[in-house]
Amino acid sequence: MTFSDIFKSSFLDNVTSVSVLDMVLTMALAFCLGMFIFLIYKKTYSGVMYSSSFGVTLVALTMITSLVILAVTSNVVLSLGMVGALSIVRFRTAIKEPLDIAFLFWAIAVGIVLAAGMIPLAVFGSVVIGIILLVFANHKDSSNPYIVVLNCNDHASETAAVDYLKKNTKKCTVKSKTARQGNVELSMEVRLNDDNTDFVNTLSQIAGVQSAVLVSYNGDYMG
Repeated sequence: MTFSDIFKSSFLDNVTSVSVLDMVLTMALAFCLGMFIFLIYKKTYSGVMYSSSFGVTLVALTMITSLVILAVTSNVVLSLGMVGALSIVRFRTAIKEPLDIAFLFWAIAVGIVLAAGMIPLAVFGSVVIGIILLVFANHKDSSNPYIVVLNCNDHASETAAVDYLKKNTKKCTVKSKTARQGNVELSMEVRLNDDNTDFVNTLSQIAGVQSAVLVSYNGDYMG
């Protein structure tokens, strides 16, 4: 076997292993579904600071995964080398929002399924996942905990404010209390009866209450 024979058998065969139609169709669908994932991410994002670059990353990740899997499925030897190459890659970027992990796996899964030729599964699965995320991620539950920060002049105004909170919320628990000369600061965890937060306005008008602040808290951030 000559050098030209090795070159022909290892290179020229790989050039035609994936048809142009398959490449165009796979990359086009990967882009479309990646954009769909990006739009769902924008609609369901509830973090502190929205990052547009992460949304672009979802589109790119879908297309890159499709590209890699398309190459792997066309050549068994290449698939073994690809596994070894990717095993040494380490990602150090911290994921700030737990839901972002689901979007990353979603983009990767869509890329894999598309490149494997399961187009109906990729489209149908993406639509179902998108609807579920839109329903649950945007659902506002009034039972979510809130923090009420009160500044009162004295013990009498503190007692009146606490009694008012207990009557107008499902649950009211003191988390911290700071007493100074002529000032009492309370931090209380409350759970609302409904989505109405007008009680904070009435709370601030109680005699001796200097200020009343309502802060949403979900365990990850305050805002």
